[in-house]
Amino acid sequence: MKILRNLILAIIVLDPASAVLAQSGSDNSGLPRTPDGKPDLQGLWTNQTQTPLERPENFGLQGFLTPEQAAEFEARARERVALSNLPSDPDRPPPSDGNTDAGYNLFWLDRGTNVAIVNGEYRTSLIVDPPNGQIPFVEGNRPAGLIGEWRARPGVEPFDGPELRPLGERCLLAFSSSSGPPMLPVMYNNNYQIVQTPDHVVILVEMVHDARIIPLNKAHTAHSTEHWMGQSVGRWEGDTLVVETKHFHPQQAFRGASEQLTITEKFWLESAGKIIYSVTLEDPTVFRQPWTAEIPMQRRPAGEMMYEYACHEGNYAFSGILAGARKLEQLGQQGPIDGALDGEESE
Repeated sequence: MKILRNLILAIIVLDPASAVLAQSGSDNSGLPRTPDGKPDLQGLWTNQTQTPLERPENFGLQGFLTPEQAAEFEARARERVALSNLPSDPDRPPPSDGNTDAGYNLFWLDRGTNVAIVNGEYRTSLIVDPPNGQIPFVEGNRPAGLIGEWRARPGVEPFDGPELRPLGERCLLAFSSSSGPPMLPVMYNNNYQIVQTPDHVVILVEMVHDARIIPLNKAHTAHSTEHWMGQSVGRWEGDTLVVETKHFHPQQAFRGASEQLTITEKFWLESAGKIIYSVTLEDPTVFRQPWTAEIPMQRRPAGEMMYEYACHEGNYAFSGILAGARKLEQLGQQGPIDGALDGEESE
């Protein structure tokens, strides 16, 4: 974190004017702009929402809720939070289904209670294309990525070694593609801090303290190195920041995507307090067609800050995870109940 803080401070020191919020826009839109005239995306944002990535089957092709339906949906979400936050009964019996993952009540989570609103529409899914709101996987193809291939080898068990565990569990990358791309809302820590200069954009992710450093107006380099979060390059198209990412680390296989994955993100200010984040994924080996999601990002209230995410306080828990598996093997018992193959699959 010290290196990251120094990097962000260095960007601001090198170009202090770009860190100053233009109080009055330089055009008729009234949107905040940096001194070089670009939309000012800087600040602290959240993409928390109750709207799922994929559309629930009961909605079919219904892409939007009426205002009345949205209000009812959000009211039920608030009720669930209030119910979950009631004091726990200390004399309650232990869970009988073997699920020890549900260790948090909703007080500790951060999904919000809001429905995603884009262009004034209450969305039933974050995916807007294809129209059914589903990821268009190639027929019969639900690949598990490189870690899944390792686990599928004969005699290999999910807890045999650290390389077989999800990236988030290893504190290498944010859970469930929070850092992205695509940057998706997850259970908690849905905050992002954006810093921009004429030459770079930095997106600091709350979850697992990831940071994406995006150079502007440069070409992708040869695919000779492996990049967590891929290799991103950006450009401005009018008032829209466009970021294209490829060359992902082979262990970072979003929904089983291959090395052919290309992700195009677009950021534009709908208002001074709201970014619309659009993301399109293309990988012909895994998806029948490119697919797109749109996610609103709301500006956090003035004075709020983003705290460091320590990830297992130095990841001391990880040795316990593997030690517990070894103990169960010694006792001749079944290994731990394994959750999602990777953080991206847990949504």
